[in-house]
Amino acid sequence: MKYIVHIDLNAFFANAEILRDPSLKGLPLAIGRNGRSGIISTCTYEARKYGVKSGMPTFMALKACPHLIIRKEDFAYYHALSKKFFDSIRKYTDKIEVASVDECFADMSDILNEVDAKRYLKRMQDNIQKELGLTFSIGVGPSKFLAKMGSDYQKPSGLTFIFKEDITKLLYPLSIDSMYGIGKKSAPKLKALGILTIGDLATRLNADDVILKNHLGKFYYTLKEWLNGEGDAEINDEPSDPKSIGHSITFMHDTSDENEIEDMFLKLSKEVSQRAKNEDKLGKTIQIVMKKTDFKVINKSITFNKPTNDERVIFNRAMQLFEKNYDGSLIRLVGVTLQNLISPRDMSVQMSLFDYQEHEKENEVRLLINELNRKMEKPILKRAGELLKEKEDKKNRGN
Repeated sequence: MKYIVHIDLNAFFANAEILRDPSLKGLPLAIGRNGRSGIISTCTYEARKYGVKSGMPTFMALKACPHLIIRKEDFAYYHALSKKFFDSIRKYTDKIEVASVDECFADMSDILNEVDAKRYLKRMQDNIQKELGLTFSIGVGPSKFLAKMGSDYQKPSGLTFIFKEDITKLLYPLSIDSMYGIGKKSAPKLKALGILTIGDLATRLNADDVILKNHLGKFYYTLKEWLNGEGDAEINDEPSDPKSIGHSITFMHDTSDENEIEDMFLKLSKEVSQRAKNEDKLGKTIQIVMKKTDFKVINKSITFNKPTNDERVIFNRAMQLFEKNYDGSLIRLVGVTLQNLISPRDMSVQMSLFDYQEHEKENEVRLLINELNRKMEKPILKRAGELLKEKEDKKNRGN
């Protein structure tokens, strides 16, 4: 039997802050930014009792819960904690696909077919929660979709098995809003078609509803597979020596706000940079991914001569690719990947410490100038060395 397991850290950022400051335990806590444009990233279950939720503007969250405590995100800290968590999971299985900083899929078929699956996973859950102080939910099924729905079914610290024969009983009664893959934009449109529950959707899918087919396009067939217990069950486990390091984030709401998208690219660049430094890797190709609301995916990359893991270089290159390829459409997900990785000690050109420091200093200046010129939309600023070279070239041409 196939056992795909989805492991999802509960309110990860909030619980990470509680680990750092235990006095926050039991209080309504949210992670995000203050101010009119701030958005709540996640919050504790105590805050959710007041109606605070992920994706809510901060000012609305404070209206719902005036004594809400807000802490700014600390992605470097979350990443370090996330790495510890996934390292703990790898003690039980090495067939892991990290989906984001707080969730992963694992193929545990080999192990769970030989033991009492529920008891084994409960022991794993208890051990890791005790070791790290982080709570997480586990979903199990024959596909990634059913495993994901299982981990969402009961929180916090849930353990839910959903197999093909369980779909009608466990999933059909749920609101269409709770279905993985159905975003905040899609749910109202489906409700307008009379689809209020997952069961309503399954009935229409299995009846080959033409209206629904035209509405969903190719995604129609994916949803039909999912709700019939089929679909993707392949785990893309990361190699021990990765050839690329990437991270993607789905927006809380589909957006075409370029400032919001740029802010997300900055967060992703920091995340990728930190992971590359932890792995002692440099890369010379930057790739970005943009997924639109119609699930169309755009992948673009750029390769340069000198490998890097500097977050400013990564961000700068990512924004160059974004500005060149963005058409103003609503975006649901963006990602950044550092590719063509190499260890610094394996670089063919060995620089002395002095040369290396000079190179880094020069690179920082160039990046700053490029970023300022990009924001002013004119190549106004130049390095002194470039101006001297231009002056020398003009002089030579004059001779």
